[in-house]
Amino acid sequence: MSLAAAPATTTPVGRLLALGRAEAVLLRRNRTAMFLALVLPFALVGSLRSILRAASEQTPGLDVNANLITSSMGLVLLVVVYCNLTTAYTARRNELVMKRLRTGEAGDTEILFGTAVPSIGLALLQCLLLGVGGAVLLDLRTPANPLLMLAGLALSAVLLTALAALSSAVTKTVETAGITTLPLMLAAQFGSGLMVPLESMSDTMANVCRLLPTTPALQLLRIGWFGTDGTGPSEGFAGTWSQAAVPLLLALAWTAAAAWATRHWFRWEPRR
Repeated sequence: MSLAAAPATTTPVGRLLALGRAEAVLLRRNRTAMFLALVLPFALVGSLRSILRAASEQTPGLDVNANLITSSMGLVLLVVVYCNLTTAYTARRNELVMKRLRTGEAGDTEILFGTAVPSIGLALLQCLLLGVGGAVLLDLRTPANPLLMLAGLALSAVLLTALAALSSAVTKTVETAGITTLPLMLAAQFGSGLMVPLESMSDTMANVCRLLPTTPALQLLRIGWFGTDGTGPSEGFAGTWSQAAVPLLLALAWTAAAAWATRHWFRWEPRR
């Protein structure tokens, strides 16, 4: 008498990749989402350059090119990760996909990050293209601390994924996602140094904006590449770590808080 074969099991990485592949197919089929992910961020770069040039007239010593590249990366992360994922989480919840996935092997974190894999991957690829393009076309320096840049990208991706999940909890339909994401988009664009450099603000306003959820992780990108957050130059590789200490701690704190809130308030099925 032969023993019955043990049921096949999957690994967490395999489940993440499987969910990511399925979500990538849905993303490719959604023309609006693809437009937002591929076209809109780069379309904003031109207007962003004009805004930064105007700001440089009021702020002597403002590095337009440095701000342009790091701000463009921030916009890409906001649009491709935060906006796209808020819509995706809302759509999958209303279609009861999230509820069905929870009956399988995948855990809650795997489901959320599996859905986010295509958006995060696309955003990181676009940030890489922006970085290479900026270095070649704008003759920018090589990154002062690549590890800090990677930390900024990773923390931004995780934080915005969690914030997208939270935003979807108060988003009733896909059509209203543009409204529920607007407050954070405006706060990040005008308060996190993307559209209005922190150096152009008064000291009090800049210090308040540095405490916003999205500001610290985005600051790490600039410190990692250019060795400064705009408050003054750092002294070599070691100096970047000392200048990044506060933004790094704040970014970790905000990411942890957003992950905790997502765990408690994310909605897995539509309201009845």
